[in-house]
Amino acid sequence: MQDDQNTTHFGFKEIPTDKKVDAVAEVFHSVAAKYDIMNDLMSGGVHRLWKRHTISQSGVRAGHKVLDIAGGTGDLTMKFSRLVGKDGQVILADINDSMLKVGRDKLANRGIVGNVQCVQANAEELPFPDNTFDCITIAFGLRNVTDKSKALASMQRVLKPGGRLLVLEFSKPESECLSQAYDQYSFRLLPFMGKIIANDAESYRYLAESIRMHPDQETLKGMMEDVGFERVSYQNMTGGIVALHKGFKF
Repeated sequence: MQDDQNTTHFGFKEIPTDKKVDAVAEVFHSVAAKYDIMNDLMSGGVHRLWKRHTISQSGVRAGHKVLDIAGGTGDLTMKFSRLVGKDGQVILADINDSMLKVGRDKLANRGIVGNVQCVQANAEELPFPDNTFDCITIAFGLRNVTDKSKALASMQRVLKPGGRLLVLEFSKPESECLSQAYDQYSFRLLPFMGKIIANDAESYRYLAESIRMHPDQETLKGMMEDVGFERVSYQNMTGGIVALHKGFKF
């Protein structure tokens, strides 16, 4: 969340609000090529289980229209493409063109092209008509958005009545012991892995810091309710290291 009109956080740093989009873009331009392999290494592959559970909670079926925001390299889009079938559509949206290109190429290489469209878009100002999508997902992307409330309101606007939003994001561990162990892992091992695998320790240090600056489970639940989502709930996974928030538009 912004501290005032002029500054916001970039990891643990304070920067001018109008500079954050470019700063985050530089991070993801840097990590895009190694994003998938680093996700597997950083989570021990568990991110696939988190995403699989998100899919199971989506209610997506044949003919639906789905928006995968911050869809990056296309993991969720790939699964949704199969669920919506030839009569449905999935839009893979990401603000970062480097990530979007990696995702588009990955999907094309696997023959997933007929019902998928790639769109470069800012989550705060989604370029779609009101009441367009049956389901919207944003996985590990909301914490990088400058104005999270504005982005959530934009998602609520383009969601159809009866549709649901799923926010999969790193969150606050449930126990103090787990939190301390997670801090050691995040601030010592992640930058080291980033340096070795992606030749970029600083980007992975920012990603670790951005997790700590993200709203906790109850705060994010309240933010979703404030912009009009109803029946908002969340599920902690892996001891609260990750949480899946779900909200409906009626």
